[in-house]
Amino acid sequence: MKDVAAQAGVGLKTVSRVVNGEPGVTPETEKRVQEAIDALGFRRNDSARVLRKGRTATVGLILEDLADPFYGPLNRAVEEVARSHGALLINGSSAEDPDRERELALALCARRVDGLIVIPAGDDHRYLEPEMRAGVATVFVDRPAGRIDADAVLSDSFGGARGGVAHLIAGGHHRIGFIGDHPRIHTAAERLRGYRAAMADAGLPVADSWVSLGSTDPVRVSAATRSMLTGQDPVTAVFAGNNRVTVTVVRVLAARAHPVALVGFDDFELADLLRPGITVVAQDPATLGRVATDRLFQRLSGAALPTTRTVLPTRLIPRGSGELPPFSG
Repeated sequence: MKDVAAQAGVGLKTVSRVVNGEPGVTPETEKRVQEAIDALGFRRNDSARVLRKGRTATVGLILEDLADPFYGPLNRAVEEVARSHGALLINGSSAEDPDRERELALALCARRVDGLIVIPAGDDHRYLEPEMRAGVATVFVDRPAGRIDADAVLSDSFGGARGGVAHLIAGGHHRIGFIGDHPRIHTAAERLRGYRAAMADAGLPVADSWVSLGSTDPVRVSAATRSMLTGQDPVTAVFAGNNRVTVTVVRVLAARAHPVALVGFDDFELADLLRPGITVVAQDPATLGRVATDRLFQRLSGAALPTTRTVLPTRLIPRGSGELPPFSG
């Protein structure tokens, strides 16, 4: 900075103001300082800035899987809000492994991120309590924290699944299968609860063979789908618990001679272009990310806020697959 100040013929404080985007510098002086910065290749020393201000201007985001299309809009929304606050986003993927989630979270805290946004893989987050007491603002997204009191921003998984299954029932279906993720995952458990509630509302029984929870691996989901479509009481409709399950179910149904109704939880790319289009219960991942990051920066501003759980609504998008009548042949 001394070299820049000498070349531009200004004081150190003027260079600092230009570098940090602070007011009080005339356009002519700012131009001269910027030319000196460009000529000398000056870059701000963020490490020194951290030591002086106690903030890193970085936030961490822990996702389940960066390759999952659901997390793309969420990641982008978090990044845009962070950027509007002058902060850099660092993200990582837990691969649905609680140990890896903990490792990532503590590694980010060790690098002194100002805040964390976590889509949890585990159900015990007491390991974060010391970090939160030390000032690391933390917000959980998509699923709540386990065994600690923390802000959470969620979609209405229960209500969305209940409405999606009720839509199938209204179309004349009484034997409806549910294929979901691992039951230990909050969203999977809530969507199963919504499915059971809709069936109970209609006075319909649920056979054990109509429910399958576990890995979203295509081999497992394909086998579960085929099993439900055969036997003494085959289902006439399927409710898929997330976008990865839905895509696999679509592939299985495409090979069948008779139509089977399908509603999936989560929208996905090209769902509207298939024939029939795939009826979905859509979340808004971008809004999830935006609301969570806004909450994070409210906490970082020093506001004394009570812990909140924000639940965002879902919406049913009928496209054809969920409106197919029961096959009677």
